[in-house]
Parts: sequence; structure tokens; C-alpha cells
Amino acid sequence: MAPPVVTKRPFSNDTIWLFRNVKPRMCPRPRKVTDEQLFAATYQVMNRVGPGELTLAAIAEAAGVTPAVLVQRFGSKRQLLLTLSQRFADSSGAMVEQLAQNHRSPLAALGAYAAQMAEMAVSPAALARSLAYLQIDLSDHEFRKPLLRQAKGTRRALKKLLQKAVAMGELAPEAPPEKLAKAVEALVGGSLLSWACYQQGTAKQWVRENLETLLGPWKTGK
Repeated sequence: MAPPVVTKRPFSNDTIWLFRNVKPRMCPRPRKVTDEQLFAATYQVMNRVGPGELTLAAIAEAAGVTPAVLVQRFGSKRQLLLTLSQRFADSSGAMVEQLAQNHRSPLAALGAYAAQMAEMAVSPAALARSLAYLQIDLSDHEFRKPLLRQAKGTRRALKKLLQKAVAMGELAPEAPPEKLAKAVEALVGGSLLSWACYQQGTAKQWVRENLETLLGPWKTGK
């Protein structure tokens, strides 16, 4: 249920890209607001505050509706966040596939994926907020289900991207896509944590350098 960042956070939800063109509807209040607009408003507020400060009133204000609308639609804040997580649990693979379509080079697409995930760490405080939501995902069984589904989808998509990099000669024939996909997944999340500790340069630079360390020995120079 962490913010759908580049997600939503580095360790799971990668759905920030889905919300870039979905704008909360502001006052005057509309007669009908879509779930997607309510989710976008939720994401907007989650990017500003941690789970302890997140309220239906704040989400409603961002969406241009009353809190009663959210209660009628979802019943509670928990159910709203759970529905959001379930709705976009399969989005991570789609995001990687979209990046693959936007880049002729599979490794360029992989770099774009890492850079997008690093957007969650525009500051140590922003990353800390994502981790606070992640704590709920890990400790609440219902939230962990979509978290795991998304993580698996991300790994599958990364594996396909690395397989394509081998097929196109960007990586050596003996490069192991499945193992590298697992390593990339771990590297992105771990890099953001270590960057927040050292705070040297930007998170994007930190992740990019670590990604090069991982993939550099397998590159062919093509």
C-alpha cells in the first residue's frame, strides 16, 4: 500500500507512471468522481505524509470531494489503501514493458527503470515515507498479497528485458538473465537505502553507478 511510486516504492509497487496523467478533480465538487481520480488523490497525499498522518479528510480535499464520498465508496481508509494496492498490483510488469517499447536498447530501458524507481528517493525523508508504508505491506497479510504479486511481476519483466539484452548482443551470451533480474531487483532497493544513509550525490546517480557495477562485466560494448 506504499505510494504507487517508482513507486509506489522501491520494493514493490511501480505505478507512479500510471498516475501522471490522472489528475484529482478539484472544486467545484463533481457529481461523479472515478476510482482512478480518488486513487490519484490518495497517491498525491501519500507522497506528502506518512501513514500516521494520512486521513480520509486530506484525501477528500485533494480529490475535491467530501470524506463521506470515500466512506461510501470504500468504507474505510484501510480498505481504500488495500483496494489501491490490489488494483495496481500487476502494473509493474506493464511499466517495464512500456519502457522497453520506448527504448530500442534493452539496457537503456533497464536504466530508465532504475532511474524511475530512484524518483522515490528525491530526499531521504521521501524514501522514509515510502518505507513507512512498506512496513504495513510487510506486516499485514492482506497488503502483502498484492505486494508479492507485484514483486513477482517486476522480476519477470526484468528477466525478459535482460533476455532481450542477451539476444541483441548487449550482454554476453553466458549472462544469466534470471539471476541478473533477481540481482537488479535487490540492487535497486538496496541502493536507495544505502544512498539515504550516505547521501552522496543523487539517488539516481547512486543507483546508476551500482547498476553499472553489476552489469558492466557482462556488457559487450554493442
